[in-house]
Amino acid sequence: MDHKTFYLAVFMCMVFYSVNALPFRTHYEKPDDDPLNCNFYDKSCPNLSMIVRWGVWSAFKNDTRIGASLLRLHFHDCFVDGCEGSILLDDTKSFKGEKNALPNRNSVRGYDVIENIKAEVEKSCPSIVSCVDILAIAAREAVVLSGGPFWEVPLGRLDGLTASAKSANEQLPSPFEPLENITSKFVSKGLDLKDMVVLSGAHTIGFAQCFTFKRRLFNFKGSGKPDPTLDSSVLSNLRNSCPNTDKSNTKLAPLDSQTINNFDNMYYKNLVNNTGLLESDQALVGDPKTASMVKDYSVDPNLFARDFAASMVKISRIGVISSGGGGQVRKKCSSVN
Repeated sequence: MDHKTFYLAVFMCMVFYSVNALPFRTHYEKPDDDPLNCNFYDKSCPNLSMIVRWGVWSAFKNDTRIGASLLRLHFHDCFVDGCEGSILLDDTKSFKGEKNALPNRNSVRGYDVIENIKAEVEKSCPSIVSCVDILAIAAREAVVLSGGPFWEVPLGRLDGLTASAKSANEQLPSPFEPLENITSKFVSKGLDLKDMVVLSGAHTIGFAQCFTFKRRLFNFKGSGKPDPTLDSSVLSNLRNSCPNTDKSNTKLAPLDSQTINNFDNMYYKNLVNNTGLLESDQALVGDPKTASMVKDYSVDPNLFARDFAASMVKISRIGVISSGGGGQVRKKCSSVN
């Protein structure tokens, strides 16, 4: 990126932020035992945030789906053995990585965006910034560009040296799991029930493949009938979009059909109205403890935005590598040095 293009990027991103970002910033309060620091690269790579912002914006202007994809990529990385960029690694002779694990195969997107941003960062600050830190910033930028909240991203992670398809298959929540199983997986990562409910709100943007919710439309829990909790008008529309044939399995439907590309609290309003897409999402209104939080977020968009930002900081601190021989700053995100 030349100087002229860079400064144009600065201007365009500032304009986009002023129009789209919610009118508050979530400040990161650093715990005493936290090795991460929001100012970690201020001296060693002062243009980092703007380079990442420009890279995400460049991808976003051509593909609005990429916002949800980058957010999901960050979540799937951190939820599997911690935030160490393992999801970005290609398979090798020594390990089968996470890219082709069942929850990620032909589903997770955005690898090329992170790799392109990394290449630009390397031009400015060679061998300084980890891929996992770039991904954490990119997820924040994706949310902001979609109209969601800004939060300070703690930085200073190292990239991991390996990846595990087995861990991804076992640790990532599934849309087919009961709520208690999903909650247990969040708790195992040091998160709580509130984090689970608010991070589920990431489904306010993005799409799901038909196979992830098709049983709700035709054969719910082997009954031969649709899910009785699903609103009848939504049922009819979804059946048209996802007919009961194998050919429709990979077709896409928006997780929030009301405001498809806007990061807002409509996801929770949909759940209250029994129009949530995934079975695991709609289950949040079936439990009194989670239902009360769903109701609160459905009527207060600022509460949702603030809590979402706080939970994103929590998830970004899971299992980080910050020193020692367990990590490195990769030169390319898809392979170890």
